[in-house]
Amino acid sequence: MIRYALKRLWLGAIIISVAMMMMFAMVYLIPGDPASVALGPRATPEMMEALRVRMGLDQPVWRQFLHFYGSVLRGDLGTEVLSNRPVLDVVIEQLPFTLALVVGGITWSVALGIPLGCIAAVRRGGFVDQVIGVLSVAMIAVPSFVVAIYSLLVFAVALQWLPAIGAGEPGDLASRLQHLILPSLAVGLGWIGYISRMVRASMLETLEASHIRTARAFGLTEHRIVYTYALRIAVLPTITLLGVGIGHMLSSSVFAEIVFARPGIGKLVYEAISVRNYPIVSGAVLVTTVFFVLVNVAADILVGILDPRVRSSFN
Repeated sequence: MIRYALKRLWLGAIIISVAMMMMFAMVYLIPGDPASVALGPRATPEMMEALRVRMGLDQPVWRQFLHFYGSVLRGDLGTEVLSNRPVLDVVIEQLPFTLALVVGGITWSVALGIPLGCIAAVRRGGFVDQVIGVLSVAMIAVPSFVVAIYSLLVFAVALQWLPAIGAGEPGDLASRLQHLILPSLAVGLGWIGYISRMVRASMLETLEASHIRTARAFGLTEHRIVYTYALRIAVLPTITLLGVGIGHMLSSSVFAEIVFARPGIGKLVYEAISVRNYPIVSGAVLVTTVFFVLVNVAADILVGILDPRVRSSFN
């Protein structure tokens, strides 16, 4: 098990290293000098030269890369040009809002996707199975920004059941949760469909396994077989699927945070791109990449702990 976990951590470290190289290369792919882009057209040559020295752009490329790599390992992602604040502080300040949005999306997808997939498998080939199948495909097909816009118009504007914008009052948990319902639904709706399809397929495969046939031969009720034994095994693939889904939800959070005027990393990146604040863009992308990789590694290790077949196939 330790060997399996170390392999997953090693693969995660490689992915993070590649992401760091891409963030470093982005500075040189930006049209124009990074210092002039950051300061704007009204900056004097003296101001641009001072910023170039502060950013280390007067050094050779290889030395800049080593400095960048070492700074990232120390947790230093640079300084935000406009406010002169550390980039990591600005990103971490917005991270909890995005994480709450992703957790809400996971809650929607798990709370509805697993029961729908289980019911569809039990009612295989029937009317209920067909309805759930159509709904699952529809939820997967609808883009998250469309869900965000229409849920806002229906539930917040027309029916006025839920608040429209913002993240709620600080310190008021009920207000925070009310403001989280619609954005998290927009982020997680598509993954309800993915998980329900995954659970259905995994459940059908599990119900045909030899140990399930043995349980039937011993006279166990179908209800106990399905919900006590088969479901426990059928939900294992959803752990890995959710690891991938978190990355998709992080990208979808950009639209949800813009539509619902919520703070968060997605809105931060959108605003930074609009003013060409590239230190914030690269820092936010790097932080979310590290978070995504760590979540996937943790999901793979958890699946390996729960299902020894995964460990043996990986080895």
